[in-house]
Amino acid sequence: MDVAKTILITGCSSGLGVALALGAAKNGHKVYATMRNLDKRRVLDAAAAEAGVDLEVRRLDVQDMASISAVVDEIIANDGRIDTLINNAGMGFVRTAEQASEEEMQQVTDINQMGVMRCTKAVLPHMRKARSGHVIAVSSVGGLVGQPFNEIYCATKFAVEGFIEGLASYVGPAFGINFTVVEPGGIASEFVNNVMAHLESTGGLPEDEYLPLFGQYRDTMGATEWEHSPYQTADDAAAAVLEVVESDDPPVRKRTSPWAEEICSLKTSADPDGKKMQAMVVSDFLGLK
Repeated sequence: MDVAKTILITGCSSGLGVALALGAAKNGHKVYATMRNLDKRRVLDAAAAEAGVDLEVRRLDVQDMASISAVVDEIIANDGRIDTLINNAGMGFVRTAEQASEEEMQQVTDINQMGVMRCTKAVLPHMRKARSGHVIAVSSVGGLVGQPFNEIYCATKFAVEGFIEGLASYVGPAFGINFTVVEPGGIASEFVNNVMAHLESTGGLPEDEYLPLFGQYRDTMGATEWEHSPYQTADDAAAAVLEVVESDDPPVRKRTSPWAEEICSLKTSADPDGKKMQAMVVSDFLGLK
């Protein structure tokens, strides 16, 4: 690494967010590690103390533009720039479209899709002025491959993929800003536990025609002999993201594990990193080479 970067990361209260914040700080970067509820910062603080790194911990709610703007304005006032934004905050959701309430669908969309759009909107003027920067969005293999009982979650991640691809097609080449969507598979963290806890706390799945299918889904996922494990550690996933942060020529999209590559291969084999598609769109729609 030649130059320390100023990095803003959302969703740092647990799991991948903690690993990202620690990894970036260990690499010598100045890290603003944010979360919606600062009462949950103990895990991050303890991990940072054990690792011997300093973090700037701030409250940022991706559902609240005012809180996003406050953090971005503070970083610009303190450091003069934001080199990298890592949109990591998100929530999982398992329930059929028929069974999900309007409020549940709106919440998942507001956090997973609109949260990424709000944070990106807030940093873009500063990156555009600097003619540099990197916006990274943590998506999922569910942003490429629709999966049973995950259609609402997958829809939000498909939207994030389109948002990042769209920005990469013109903001990228015009203003020197890189855009990357990162697609993990399963991560061994509290994320999956939180998804299932939400399902159970809101009544589980009703006794209808979907219930046997849900059991079949869980049994099949557990019994399928994948070539690679569906799960990786948060540290391993973070390492893949940080490779993108350090790259001089980052990809438009990146899977974080062999299993993620395996499950998405039919869609990604022709253009694994998304750079060919980006170049084609830039050429065909903007006339730029």
